[in-house]
Amino acid sequence: MNKVFFNAEDIAMPLNKNELEVFALSVLEWLGQKNQEVSVLFCSNRYIKSLNARYRNMDEPTDVLSFPLEEKIPGGRCLAGDIVISLDALEENARLFGVDAGEELRRLLVHGMLHLSGQDHATNRAEEPMLKMQEEILASLSEKV
Repeated sequence: MNKVFFNAEDIAMPLNKNELEVFALSVLEWLGQKNQEVSVLFCSNRYIKSLNARYRNMDEPTDVLSFPLEEKIPGGRCLAGDIVISLDALEENARLFGVDAGEELRRLLVHGMLHLSGQDHATNRAEEPMLKMQEEILASLSEKV
């Protein structure tokens, strides 16, 4: 059974935590992941900027960061890794792309989980295979969750 843990740093926790957990577990299932543990941290632009500078040498905020661990733990479980999402950047993205903040949050969760599962992209162009898969997952799960 997969598990997803949520926390917040420097910002309030989103109110729809239970709904997000159901969605995140559905993404892991869609990806065929089993016995995975994923940690999701919600934060501000200020906090994610410090992480982006430290781990990617980019002194700017970003919307989502993923830190794959793939660490086996007792009981046959795997710590898949951590996802960090800036709620400030999420709001900016939602305005920029003209989408609901909830939809953008689901998009960032999928994006982070794809990175944890080994996917990557060279650009942010819609033609990127990972970004196509991201949108396919969103479309598929929006009908179910």
